[in-house]
Amino acid sequence: MRWEIESTHPYNKGIDEKMSIDQTKHSLFGASKVAADVLVQEYGRYFGMKTASFRGGCLTGPSHSGAELHGFLSYLMKCTMTGTPYNIYGYKGKQVRDNIHSYDLVNAFYHFYQNPRGAEVYNIGGGRFSNCSMLEAIQECEKITNKKLKWEYKESNRIGDHIWWISDIEKFKTHYLEWNLTYEITDILKEIFTHNVGRWV
Repeated sequence: MRWEIESTHPYNKGIDEKMSIDQTKHSLFGASKVAADVLVQEYGRYFGMKTASFRGGCLTGPSHSGAELHGFLSYLMKCTMTGTPYNIYGYKGKQVRDNIHSYDLVNAFYHFYQNPRGAEVYNIGGGRFSNCSMLEAIQECEKITNKKLKWEYKESNRIGDHIWWISDIEKFKTHYLEWNLTYEITDILKEIFTHNVGRWV
């Protein structure tokens, strides 16, 4: 149901901030995020400002207006609820993403705001607490809605797409001990469903 890495792999608990973002394909959208990331770091180092680049996993929540290329969980739930056909692009649907609820993300911002640091970089996502593959998410959406999703498999993956991404959020958790994740994948999907029943059904 999912691609997974070996338990002995250095990134088994997630990908940390030391992983290089250089010499790799990003997509133009991804490259624009890298540019902003480096500028934020530079304002911290060059001018001594309190700055942080938050490198987000999949960010979502009940009001997320998901589309086919962005907002994976929201769009998937919308398709399941409305009967809209869904396309899986490559990797046999086993590609893995961590997902962080908007509440947990904004709460992380709030903790940083309360005690800011200079030129920090944080991977911020659902980590090992909140992640899923495409196939696992489909299964969960079908269970919550009691409907079958109409989906089709396309052999070619999206350009620049990763087969596996789970964020290692230990650096942020070490700096801000009172912050923690509160929403798992099932919680997120249930909230998307209940929040949008009047809109999508």
